[in-house]
This record gives sequence, structure tokens and C-alpha cells, in this order.
Amino acid sequence: MSSDPGTTETDCLADWCADETWCGLTCALDVLDRKWSPVVVAVLLEEPRGFAAIHEAISGVSEAVLSETLDDLAAADVVERRTVSERPHRVEYRLTEAGRDLEPAVEALQEWGERHAGG
Repeated sequence: MSSDPGTTETDCLADWCADETWCGLTCALDVLDRKWSPVVVAVLLEEPRGFAAIHEAISGVSEAVLSETLDDLAAADVVERRTVSERPHRVEYRLTEAGRDLEPAVEALQEWGERHAGG
């Protein structure tokens, strides 16, 4: 994602490529540029989950990297973090409308990877 965690897609468009036809593509990829971002989106497309459930669903990601990835996706308005209960304190992560709109793109990337990258 961009170096400024508060940067939105609109900021991306205004920052460096607003007049280019490919700008939307590069800004979308900016949101998904971390290794685990598309995986987190894919997991959350199934259902909202708590941190531990997301971590359990994604083998190989450290808790620190997962936390950072969730923060980045929240800053990009792809994921929202909701407090489900105060005692015990429990939070849940769910996709925003913008995050759910990524479903066809994530599915297409998965299919492409299976066909062309041995995934």
C-alpha cells in the first residue's frame, strides 16, 4: 500500500496518475500489494472472523504481519474492525462494501495463479 496509511484510492488517483487510463488498476493493486492482503480478503469473503480465526485460516503468516495487513486493509476501507463484546473483549473483522467488491478480482487472481503459476 502507499507509504501514507491515510491515503485513499481517491488520493492515489490524484497523486500521480489521474489522467492515465490504467490509474484505477494501479491504485487497486496498491491496496492489494502486500503478500497476505488478497488472502485476508479471500478468507473474509467466506465470513467475518476474529483475529485468531483469520490467523488459523492462513498458515504461514505471523501475527505481527497479519495485524499490519489488517491495519492496511482497514486504512484502505476494505476491512472494518468491529468490537463484538467488551467482556471478554472480542473484535471481528469483516469486509466493507469496497472489500466485497474485490471478490471477482480475487477469484480471477486465484484462477490465474492456478493456471499459470503452479498455484
